[in-house]
Amino acid sequence: MYGTRIVIADADMGFRRAIKEVMRHLDYVCVGEVAEARAALQLVFQTEPHLVVLDPYLPGSESVDICTIIDEHRVAPIVAAVEAKPALFQEVAAYPGVYGLLGKPLHEEALCPVVEVALATFARVKNLQRELKDLRRELETRKLVQRAKLLLMEKKQMTEKDAHRYLQKLAMDNGLPMAKVAQRVILALSL
Repeated sequence: MYGTRIVIADADMGFRRAIKEVMRHLDYVCVGEVAEARAALQLVFQTEPHLVVLDPYLPGSESVDICTIIDEHRVAPIVAAVEAKPALFQEVAAYPGVYGLLGKPLHEEALCPVVEVALATFARVKNLQRELKDLRRELETRKLVQRAKLLLMEKKQMTEKDAHRYLQKLAMDNGLPMAKVAQRVILALSL
């Protein structure tokens, strides 16, 4: 909670003021507030907040898909602030980057749980994305090493165990990662 940086983007000045006041009491830090879509994007990318409270129907958003842009860059989770209508909630809940919903008019007791769930969920998603990236890199390395071993077995008549040891030794002797060594072996033996 303490020190969590938030941007508020809503055309309704009274709503912005109410959220800002509640946020201040909850020890969140409002790093900026805007009433227009392009200004919201500019503020979000300049300040890199931890959370964006956003009306997805801001003036100027007709030509800018603000939720998609924020989500594509994984800047921060969005808590969408819209009229408390079930059909509208359903529609906005499906928008990219939306991790929470706030109804208008603001119910102060709902703000903290929505914000904290959005922050926690966004952190889990980012962590899973990091893990996925690491797993993809590891899989690519394994594929390269396997291909290099097969080439060594075929061209140099090595056993699989000897080919693996050979790649490990090359990696250690040259201070290179296995993927790089495997690439070099594949290139050398493919010629």
